[in-house]
Amino acid sequence: MSKVSYYTAEGLKKLRDELSQLKDVERPKASQAIAEARDKGDLSENAEYDAAKEAQGLLEMRISKLEETMANARLIDESQLDTSKVLIHSTVKIKNQTNGAQMTYKLVAQSEADLKTGKISVDSPIGKGLLGKSVGEEAEIQVPNGIMKFDVVEITRE
Repeated sequence: MSKVSYYTAEGLKKLRDELSQLKDVERPKASQAIAEARDKGDLSENAEYDAAKEAQGLLEMRISKLEETMANARLIDESQLDTSKVLIHSTVKIKNQTNGAQMTYKLVAQSEADLKTGKISVDSPIGKGLLGKSVGEEAEIQVPNGIMKFDVVEITRE
């Protein structure tokens, strides 16, 4: 059984767009590649045919995985979320107690995570360590090289 994942409207739209692209564009291309390889003769010695079939299998697996994700996706109404605690879709400003560095992250579903844009997964060590914390609380987060301590400075919704 798959677990439910919560998405923003933007994240859900990206999933829908990717699924549509795979079904409407990539799937017909894969079928065409198989047909062209089949037309080249003896299938028992046709590496191009084997490669096209394998590519089609991988594509169908990706489509199936995306459909399952979409079936378990839930849209979050961010206006209804509590801003006193860190929850999914919270934007959190934290301060590293060791070096004083401040960072701002938005906690999102794993498939929406993108560190370049400041979006981290709620399933990541930092995400898990911040969930449920309030402003002024300390979060002790287990990372590969030990325990890091952060102060929660600010929680907002965007």
